[in-house]
Amino acid sequence: MRGPLALGIAAGVLVATLLTGAAVGAVPVPLGLLLRPQDPAAAILIQVRLPRVLLGAVTGMSLALAGAAFQGLFRNPMADPSVVGVSAGASLGATLVLTLAGKSPGLVPLASVPAAAFLGGLLAVWTVWRLAAAGGRVPILGLLLAGVAVGSLAMAIVSLLILSDPDRAGEIVFWLVGSLSAASWKKVAVAAPWSAAGLFVLLAHRRQLNAFLLGEETAHLLGVEVEAAKRWIFLAGSGLVAAAVAFTGNIAFVGLVVPHATRLLVGPDHRYLLPVASLLGGAALVAADTLARTLAAPAELPVGVIMSLAGTPVFLYLVRRRLQPATSL
Repeated sequence: MRGPLALGIAAGVLVATLLTGAAVGAVPVPLGLLLRPQDPAAAILIQVRLPRVLLGAVTGMSLALAGAAFQGLFRNPMADPSVVGVSAGASLGATLVLTLAGKSPGLVPLASVPAAAFLGGLLAVWTVWRLAAAGGRVPILGLLLAGVAVGSLAMAIVSLLILSDPDRAGEIVFWLVGSLSAASWKKVAVAAPWSAAGLFVLLAHRRQLNAFLLGEETAHLLGVEVEAAKRWIFLAGSGLVAAAVAFTGNIAFVGLVVPHATRLLVGPDHRYLLPVASLLGGAALVAADTLARTLAAPAELPVGVIMSLAGTPVFLYLVRRRLQPATSL
C-alpha cells in the first residue's frame, strides 16, 4: 500500500477507535453529551472516558513508535522495546515503590509510582548503554546482549519483591500486566508532549534508520554519523517506552506486533513506517482497552491481558506469513 494512503487510513482508524472507546463501556454514553456539559452523564464522558482513551492512544502510539525504531536500529523485525531492558527497569522502579508503600505508607506515597517507573526505565537505559560501550563505539550486538541481561536481572528482582510481600502481590501483578484504569487529564497532559517529542526526534532520523537497514558500514559510507544516530534513536525510543510504562504499566505486544504488521503493509521506508505504526499502535491499544472494559462489565480486565491474548495469534500469523516463502522453496 502506498505510504500516503496508509497514513490516511491509519489516522481514520485511530479516530474511529477513539470515538468508539469514548462512547462504549459498562454505561453507554452518547458523544453528543460533549455539547451538553451540564448533563450529569457528561461527567462520565469528560472526566473518565476521554482521558482514558486519549492516554491509551498516546501510550499505544509511543510503544509502537519505539518498537518500529528499535526494529530498524537492530535490523530485526522481531525486536521490541523489551529487548533494551527499559520495560523491565521501569517495572522494577514501580515494584519497589509499591512494596515500600505497603510497608511505610507515610514515607513512600503511591503517587510516586509513575515517577519511580520512569526513573527506573531511564536507569536501565543508562546501564545498558554503559555496558555496551566499547572503545568509543556502541555495537548493536552489545546493546542487545546488555539489554537482555539488564532486563533479566530487573525482572528477577521484581519476582523476589513480589514473593517478599504477598499482601501486595495482586496489586503489583495488576500493574505489571498493564492497565488504563488510573487515567487522568494530568497524565495525558504529561504523556502527550513526551510522545510528540519522541516522534519528532525519530522522524528527524528517518533517513538514518533507512540507512541502518543496509548495515552500519554502508550507513557510514552514505554520510550517516553512525554513533550519534544510534544514540539519538536509542534514547528517544527508550524514553518513549519509559514514559508509557510509567503511566500504564508493562503492556506487551504493541511494540512488537504493530510495527511488524505495519512493515508488511507499507514497506521498510521509515518516512511512512514510523507515523503509520504510531497511529495504528494507538488504535490497537484503545480497541483493546475498550474490550477490557466491556467483556466482563462491570468488572474490568487488565488491558495488557487483552493485548497478549489478541497479540499472540496475530504475531504467530505474521511470523508464519514471513517464513512462508522460505518454506516453499
